[in-house]
Amino acid sequence: MLLQQTIDKLYRMKLFAMAEALSGQQDNMASLSFEERLGLMVDREWDIRESKGLSRRLQVAKLKLPATVEDMYFTPERGLDKASFLSLAECNFIKLHRNVIVTGATGSGKTYAICALANKACRLGFSARYFRTSRLLSTIAMARADGTYPDMMRKLEKVNLLLLDDWGLYPFDREAASDLFELLDDRSHRGSVIVASQIPVSGWHETIACPTIADSILDRLVHNAYKIEMKGESMRKKMAEQAESDSEEAKTAV
Repeated sequence: MLLQQTIDKLYRMKLFAMAEALSGQQDNMASLSFEERLGLMVDREWDIRESKGLSRRLQVAKLKLPATVEDMYFTPERGLDKASFLSLAECNFIKLHRNVIVTGATGSGKTYAICALANKACRLGFSARYFRTSRLLSTIAMARADGTYPDMMRKLEKVNLLLLDDWGLYPFDREAASDLFELLDDRSHRGSVIVASQIPVSGWHETIACPTIADSILDRLVHNAYKIEMKGESMRKKMAEQAESDSEEAKTAV
C-alpha cells in the first residue's frame, strides 16, 4: 500500500518516468539495493527529460536540414579540416560568445555544416534558431509595423546560437542594415552567431548600403569569428550524379 501511495505521489509531482520505473521494480526489488533502485529511477527520469528537452530545442531551432556532425564529409578537396571542425563542434565558442563564419560557393555544403553545428549545440543543451537572412529581415520589418518588434528582438537576443544563412544574397538597404546592427549589438557578448555566405568576407562591406553601419556590423560579427572556407565541387551536383548512377545500376541489374 505504501509503495502505491509513493507511485501516486510521483505521478502527482509529474515525475512520470520515476513512477513507471518504480512500478516496474516491484518484481525484482529483492535483487537490487536501495541505491541501485534509486539510481535506476533517477536515470529513467533524467533520460526522458533530456530527450524531451532536445526535441523541444530542435523544434524551436527550425534547422533547414537534419544534419549531424557525425555525417559530415571531410574530404581534402572540400577544404574542411576534420580536427578543426570537430573541435568547433564541442561548442566552446558559444560559451565564449564567439561567432563562426562559413563561406563557399553555392552547393558546397555550407548549410549542412552550420545545421550540423547547431544540431550538436542543441544536443549539448544550448538553444538555437535558424533563419535565411533575407527572411529574418522581412520578419523584423513586419514586427516593427505591427508593434511586436521589441518582443521579437528580446527573443532573438536570448537565443544562444543564431544561424544566418545566405548572408548577402541580396544587398542590405539602410533599414535592413540598421536592423542587423541592432540585432548583433544586442547579442554582443551574450550569444553567438553562425553565418553562411557565398560571398567572401572581404566582399561583405560592399553589400551593406551604409558604410558606417557596415563598419559597425563587421566589427561585431567578423573580428571574433572562427572562419571556414568550403571549397570543391558542388555537393548537390555530386549527390545528383550519384543518385543518377545508382538508378542506372539498378536498371541494369533488373
